[in-house]
Order: sequence, then structure tokens, then C-alpha cells
Amino acid sequence: MVFSRLFFIYIFLPVCLLCYGLARGTKQKNLVLIIFSLIFYAWGEPVYIFLMLATAVVNYAAALFIGKYQGKKGDTAATVIAVTYDLLMLGVFKYSGFITENINALFSCSVPVPDIRLPIGISFYTFQTVSYIIDCHWEKIEPQRKFSNFLLYLTLFPQLVAGPIVRYSTIEKEINDRKIEICDVSYGLNRVALGLGKKVLLANQLSIIVDSFLGNIGSSTMFGACYGALAYGLQIYFDFSGYSDIAIGLGRVFGFHFDENFDHPFICKDITEFWQRWHISLSTFFRDYVLYIPIFGKRRKYGGLFLVWLCTGIWHGASWNFIIWGLYYGIFVFIEMLIGKKRMKKIPVVLRHVYSKLVIIVGFGIFYFEKLDKLGIFFRTAFGFSKNGFIAMQDKISVVNNMYLLTAAVICCFPIIKYVKQLSDRHFVTRAAVSSAAAVASALLLIVTSIMLVASTANPFLYFRF
Repeated sequence: MVFSRLFFIYIFLPVCLLCYGLARGTKQKNLVLIIFSLIFYAWGEPVYIFLMLATAVVNYAAALFIGKYQGKKGDTAATVIAVTYDLLMLGVFKYSGFITENINALFSCSVPVPDIRLPIGISFYTFQTVSYIIDCHWEKIEPQRKFSNFLLYLTLFPQLVAGPIVRYSTIEKEINDRKIEICDVSYGLNRVALGLGKKVLLANQLSIIVDSFLGNIGSSTMFGACYGALAYGLQIYFDFSGYSDIAIGLGRVFGFHFDENFDHPFICKDITEFWQRWHISLSTFFRDYVLYIPIFGKRRKYGGLFLVWLCTGIWHGASWNFIIWGLYYGIFVFIEMLIGKKRMKKIPVVLRHVYSKLVIIVGFGIFYFEKLDKLGIFFRTAFGFSKNGFIAMQDKISVVNNMYLLTAAVICCFPIIKYVKQLSDRHFVTRAAVSSAAAVASALLLIVTSIMLVASTANPFLYFRF
């Protein structure tokens, strides 16, 4: 099931909220959420729901074993078994075809390439179970002894299929004890409307530009290739941050406080800052669980850095372009580490902005093209080695026709809501007035979004395939 569908907005969600509101006590409310979460997932993945349930059983049992034998060999064995199981399932379903293809190419074999459909959300809920098991092993959290509570954590539908990656410690207390106030519901619904607006009004419209220029890269000009990559970066941002807004908003409505996943990444001054603001839950996961893994028996600063970026690329997909993309960003972060924070700050801000945006645009081009021959054409075109020239009339027409869309997209990359709140505080505008204005704006946004969705047939979020 997809958030940006009228069925979800006007049928599934209202029925869920009604049942949740009628339920008495936290136990009943948790049961409602579990049932609706399983329905939500089974709606699109009826078979793979059993895989997710098996993952829940294995990790629940392993955590109890870890808690029972804390600090002993049984603790380590259970940790290794659970993490191995999680990563093996992810590997089989996500990377078996890619690995087989490369073995065939490398050794001139003809091993049948498995055609396995990727279970939606497996990359996200796998990392949640891995973080849960490791945190239990490190004694950062106590194992959840009630299976239904652990199942709720794993299957909670707002963040189930595309994140953010929620750690157990973030909602541990709220599973059994949470209070929902009017302000939480208001904030949550406003955030949902904002996320839907990002997805439908910006990301979906930007996809038309992307398809026109990157989808036909062989005939694109230098300007067209860069223009398409820029539009793709904006599309991914509004698509994925829109999903995160909806997930965080729905979580707040049900009494859960998820961590932020995006913090206006395009206002960054360098690549390190960009990744501190982009897909924060994934970046912090690799920082906390991969960066300090001993390499050849020792913790190596730069070795750990490139291992993180290699894993970041691999996590995004079973294709060489994602590996290249991960290492590409790793190189720039490495260079910035060598320069140092103090020296980086001495570089004029304008130059830092230009440098970071150029790196980011090229990065999104790498991210888009899963076929290496197409990626090669993109590089030749974007760097002026194509016969198609610098700019064509169709490029100018596209920019003019989409000027309002592009302007709105750029403006929305800035923390506008934060600025408005600061402005209202300076002019002593009451909270009631601000809340009323936000409610009206959200209602109008929802109406416009709904109208756009009536004529739309498919609105899958881009990160469903990762």
C-alpha cells in the first residue's frame, strides 16, 4: 500500500484512526496498530509478510537469548546467528541475481540468474533488527520480552517500507507508555499533508523533466544532462523526504516520536555536511555500527570510512553504479577530512557552495544510471564531450515551461517553516493564530494534492525499490 493513494488517505487511514481511538488502553491500541500494519504490508506483499514475521521471530528469540547469557559465549553466538540471518536474507533477496551475473561474467560461466522479486521494505526493517540485536549485545537496551511489542516495533506501518530506520531505543518507552495530545495530532496531520504535497506536487512533476532528459541521455546536450541530474536530485529529495514527513507525522498521531531523516540537505556548504543532513537514519546507522569495525584486527580511520561508503552504495541497490556512487562520495568526504574542518571554513562560502552542488549533481547522475554504458554516456555529455552541443532549444523551452515548478522546488529546499515560525515569534503572533494558519494551509494542500491524485494511476515512492 502506498501513502500517496486516495484509498490510503480517505479509507485505510481514517478506519485505522477510528479503531485506534476507540481502543482502550495501550495494549489494545498496540494490537490495532499491529493488525493494520500487517494489513498494510500484506496489501502489496501478501507472500513476503511471512518472511517479515520469520525475521521477527528469529530476532525476538535471539535477543532473549542474548539477555539470558549476557557477557557469555551464548550472547556472542546468538548475536552472530541473528545478524548473519538478517544479512543473509537481505543478500539472497536483494543481491543474489547481481552476484550471479558477475560470477558468470568473471568466470565465463552460465549459472542461471535467479529472478527474485525484492520484498518491499526489507532493506529498512533488516537494519532495524540488526541495530536492535547489536544494541542488546552492547547492553544499550534491554531485550523486549513481549513478542507483540517487538512485532509492533518491527511492523509499525508509518515507517515500515521506506524508513526512516527507527532504532528500538527511540520508541522503547513509548511502546508501553505514550500520551497523545491535541497538539501531537495537529502537528502529525500537518506533517502528513506537507509530505503528500512534496510527493505529488513536486516530486511527481519533476519526474517528467528527469524522464525527458536523463531517460533519453543519448540525445541530451551538456546543459540537458546537468539539468536532468539536478531535477533528479530534487525529485529524490522531495519524494523521500516527503515519505519521511508522512512517516514522522503518522508516528506522532499514534504517539511515537521518530527522529528526523532530512534536514534541508541542499543548503550544505560541503559534502560532509550534506550527508549529515541527508538520509540521517542511514548515515548514523553506518556511523555507529560499521565505521569502527576492526579491519585486519585494528580500527582504521580511513579504512572504516571507505567501508562505510562501500556499504552505503551497496545498500542502495544491486548494481555497480551504486557501488561507484558510494565510493564517489567516500572520496570527497576523505578529501575534506584531510583538509580539516578549520581549513574548509577558511574557503569562501560561495566557492564551497558551488563545489558541493556540482559534486551533488554529478552524484545524482551516477545514482540514476544503473547500466554502465548509459552512465558513460552521461559522463561524456555532462562534461562536454558529446556531439550534441552545450544547449538546445528544447532545453530552453523546458526551463521556461517549468519555471514555476523549479522555483517552488528551490524555495522548498530552504527551511521556510522555520523562518516563518521565527518571524511570527518576533512579531508576537499567538500560537493559536499560527496553528490555525497551519491547519488552513495543510487543508488546502491536501485538497490540491487529492485533486492531482484523482487523475494519477501510480505514485510509487522511489525508495521502495531500495
